Amino acid sequence: MGTWGTGPFDNDTAADFADALDDAEPGTREALVRGVLVRTVDATGHLREADEAVAAAALVAAQHPGGEAVAALCGPQAPMPVFPADLRALADEALARIADDEDADGPVSNWVDPADGKQWRAMLAHLRAVLYPPQSLTLFEVHSLSN
Repeated sequence: MGTWGTGPFDNDTAADFADALDDAEPGTREALVRGVLVRTVDATGHLREADEAVAAAALVAAQHPGGEAVAALCGPQAPMPVFPADLRALADEALARIADDEDADGPVSNWVDPADGKQWRAMLAHLRAVLYPPQSLTLFEVHSLSN
């Protein structure tokens, strides 16, 4: 089937990653998520695991304010562990790598409608905003900056 939507698990590759997480022992799920994120950040050339990295980042983002629960239809059915804080930065870095890579359009190239590509990129931007929301300044910090 390939790609059927613009969500983080709406393609065969990400759905297979969800299945791998379901099949994994509970204690190894974090390592699977971490592994795909590290390999994406460290990759040179073609990003072979971009779809899996987006799915992994969505799982990390789901555990933070503003994050959305992963759709049960395509995402993993098994409960995910509470991910350690360092995965938040790693997930954001992987998404930045995917968003900045001209050859890593992920499922964008599979869509006929260009609006779907825009929605997919907006989903990446939303995940990144959840992982690292804009910092608001306190009144004290604003006053200090103006002096």
